[in-house]
Amino acid sequence: MSETPEVLTQVEDGVLIVTMNRPEAKNAMNKAQAEGISAAMDRLEADNELRCAILTGAGGTFCSGMDLKGFLRGERPSIEGRGFGGLTEWTPSKPVIAAIDGYALAGGMELALSCDLIVANAGAKFGIPEAKRGLAAAAGGLIKLPRQIPPRIAMELALTGDFIDANRAYELGFINRIVEGPAIEGAKELARAVAANGPLALIASKAVIRQSHEWTEAEMWTKQGAIVNPVFVSEDAREGAAAFAEKRKPNWQGK
Repeated sequence: MSETPEVLTQVEDGVLIVTMNRPEAKNAMNKAQAEGISAAMDRLEADNELRCAILTGAGGTFCSGMDLKGFLRGERPSIEGRGFGGLTEWTPSKPVIAAIDGYALAGGMELALSCDLIVANAGAKFGIPEAKRGLAAAAGGLIKLPRQIPPRIAMELALTGDFIDANRAYELGFINRIVEGPAIEGAKELARAVAANGPLALIASKAVIRQSHEWTEAEMWTKQGAIVNPVFVSEDAREGAAAFAEKRKPNWQGK
């Protein structure tokens, strides 16, 4: 495990676990924590042994949003080109799973929106309450939420600032799984299922799903082909077929 005061990282079976570590402030985002998350995502990208990441929070809370004390000092918890928490305006090529206990509010909700998969504890709460403070969910809440849940529900959450619980979030298709215990355990189970698969296939699949809403019908097959065709001629594709035929686990090389 490598540690900075604000962000802890550890690796388990090809999964990088990134823990926001300001429990005394309910993991409210400050500049140092944003920098720590950004650095962890750089590590995810650079290390060929890492298949995916889990982002979670210490102390039973995911992230309560922006650190208002830091905001009043003139500090913005964003990274140039990457956004709030180092994650809302870009995404690494590999999958990122949010493991959410407690509150994912405001910027914390926007961090969750930026992850590819979400596992939540049954007691988790979600919301973009910025309007209650005379602000707006400008780190992706207003843009991404209506793409991930029905637009009228997104509008209601933005205009009322009210929270929803994990069951409602699951009903809306916002989260993948609900667990009774710590969310990290459910996220690790999901991450193991992801990490067992071909690394090139994971990267290509994420890219197509992330980007395809921008493609016209005329260009979608061409654009998809540019991303996925190299996967079909990779060494991993041949290894996957051989492993299936030989009834063994594949030995992925990421090539």
